[in-house]
Amino acid sequence: MTIYNINFGIGWASSGVEYAQAYRAQMLRETNQSAKFVFLDFIQTENIQTFTSNMGFKDEEIIWLYQYFTDIKIAPTTYQLEQLKASLGAEVTRTEYVDKKVRLYLDGPQNFVTCYLKDENDTVVDRAEFVINGILVRKDFYSYVRVFSEYYAPFENYAKLYMRQFYNEDGSIAYNEYIDGEDSIFAFENAKLYSKIDFVSYFIQQLQLTNKDIVILDRATQIGQAVLQHKGESKIGVVVHAEHFSKHIMNDEQILWNNYYEYQFSNAREIDFFITATDLQNKVLREQFQKYYQFQPNILTVPVGSLSSLKKTSSSRKPFSMVTASRLASEKHIDWLVKAAIIAKKQVPELTFDIYGEGGEKDKIMKVVEANAATNYIQLLGHVNLDQVYQQYELFVSASTSEGFGLTLMEAVGSGLGMIGFDVNYGNPTFIRNEANGYLIPIDLNDDHEHDIVQRLAQYMVNYFNESLAHPHETSYEIAKDYMTQEVVDKWNSLIKEVLYD
Repeated sequence: MTIYNINFGIGWASSGVEYAQAYRAQMLRETNQSAKFVFLDFIQTENIQTFTSNMGFKDEEIIWLYQYFTDIKIAPTTYQLEQLKASLGAEVTRTEYVDKKVRLYLDGPQNFVTCYLKDENDTVVDRAEFVINGILVRKDFYSYVRVFSEYYAPFENYAKLYMRQFYNEDGSIAYNEYIDGEDSIFAFENAKLYSKIDFVSYFIQQLQLTNKDIVILDRATQIGQAVLQHKGESKIGVVVHAEHFSKHIMNDEQILWNNYYEYQFSNAREIDFFITATDLQNKVLREQFQKYYQFQPNILTVPVGSLSSLKKTSSSRKPFSMVTASRLASEKHIDWLVKAAIIAKKQVPELTFDIYGEGGEKDKIMKVVEANAATNYIQLLGHVNLDQVYQQYELFVSASTSEGFGLTLMEAVGSGLGMIGFDVNYGNPTFIRNEANGYLIPIDLNDDHEHDIVQRLAQYMVNYFNESLAHPHETSYEIAKDYMTQEVVDKWNSLIKEVLYD
């Protein structure tokens, strides 16, 4: 019996879906069930193992679609520069080192190999680019052996990618991918596949799924049909990670589902179970299916994360301290929090605000901080492990206008923080008890202007520090008890038993 969890990509700045999967991996280990996490995107910026291990996955838990058809294992990059030199079949006449790059010059004009090292001053090579007569002809990508190559040809003054070749451990060719712009043909010894969807379908068939297997779709855009067609007797589940419908485009006759779930919901009778992270979303989704489809699918609530322990501080929390942690993305509205903190500082002079995370909005946020001369009390601290950090603070603040669960919210209550966030589904009402461990702030996204929203956020920050709720930290710890690891493991055990045996 194996539980296959299907996703697309993973990277350094992964989304909540990947973090949810990493938590799930921990839970499923405790159930003693075999679990595989399948990634379908083509990944070339790093060895996929670098990304997955960084998030806590074990190598044996990972299936990468493009590597599945080879005998190369998911493993760290250990391929040595000397191995690459020995494979060249030509003399290296000169070597140049620049940061994380080594350039090996060969005989002849403009013949060289640029090696990209895993770390500066290291000898482990992630990838190499081969240039002959000044023209890029090939790129090789490594883990403990060469995993695949990309081949290029001159076309209209640039190097055009036309083929990828994927290898076995012994260097033999496992299969080829022929590329023409956005189109690909995958050529195996016994099969030719004319699209990425065909490639995914072929992969699902090769799994030879049985009635003892479970397939969980974390993402399914464009591949949902392929999975349903080739699932065999396995059980199919869908995880609902975010808001699943548009509140503004619905009436008594019809509902507009989130594009990411439209295919799965429209084919709900073919799905064995859905998973929501909160009871509130479970209730909403159940009522909507009954109203619009006159059908009740099997919907189970399983938190996407868990807490191994309640984090308590041996010393007092830093007075008047606020913290937030998230991707620095526009939908998280960290700039609203910064602007609100600047206003609140006028009434709470000791206030400080630390921001953890990375993302595309970082420069924009930093400009707001600097323009308001707030660098002495508002800090952007990057992406760090927060296990022993949260409990140093008094208050966690969020300005996200939609959270399917909110892993950072869970982590914050697990460290006993007071909480402030908008009164929006689904994470905030799950972790914030209004006027008990913090405040649920009213918001109308249709009518409220940013100025009014920021002013309201600022006022609630002031209220938290000046009005003194009775026992905010104790209340947060009480909320957190439902999310302890054993509680969530029990939910997974119940789900597996119900889906496979009931």
